[in-house]
Amino acid sequence: MLSNPDFRGGAGPLFASALEKQSVQGLSKTGRAASGAWPASENSDQVADKTSLVSGVAERYANALFELALEAGGLDAAEADLKRFAGLIAESDDLRRLVRSPVFSADDQYRGIAAVLDKAEIGGLVANLIKVAAKNRRLFAVPDMIIAFGRLLARHRGEVSAEVTSAEPLSDKHVAELKAALKASLGKDVALKAEVDPSLIGGLIVKVGSRMIDGSLKTKLNSLKLAMKEVG
Repeated sequence: MLSNPDFRGGAGPLFASALEKQSVQGLSKTGRAASGAWPASENSDQVADKTSLVSGVAERYANALFELALEAGGLDAAEADLKRFAGLIAESDDLRRLVRSPVFSADDQYRGIAAVLDKAEIGGLVANLIKVAAKNRRLFAVPDMIIAFGRLLARHRGEVSAEVTSAEPLSDKHVAELKAALKASLGKDVALKAEVDPSLIGGLIVKVGSRMIDGSLKTKLNSLKLAMKEVG
């Protein structure tokens, strides 16, 4: 249950209360709680249902963190800690397995993630969010929680949230140029989340909300292949 975690001296009870509020709101909208187990088999409907569940869990946790950080005047600190943790996930195969694999018990995930957080000197609200997620078997949704928090923060700041995927890491100069180009196009400041996908053949894939701006050669080649097949 969401109210179980109680980390002494930390923000666990605060998260329990905030998450309980978010869970009730989610239940009123979806007609089900966020703590349901994964289905044993997966057809297309079940895969969609799983995606919806992950999204719902991520939104509730992100909203809880945002409310607490806003109240404490710690939005910038929460953003920095979340970015640092996202970077750790991106850099470590072992951490990605710990976060995503269902073979680890809740206790194993909690102990492992607590050690990672301590070593990275990530504390406060963000550390408690991740620990609560581990205790509640929701660690797999943390990457989506980070994205959801970024959207909330961008909206709060009057920014547009955008995601960019590139074949190689973007330099600070390229990030700045991309932000400037998007701002000129959209008329608003842009909060940019960058990811790397080595399978791309050059170019960028930029997503602003539900709008996809795709300039990758890979996508163009795939479109060409599809067109050739249809002609044939």
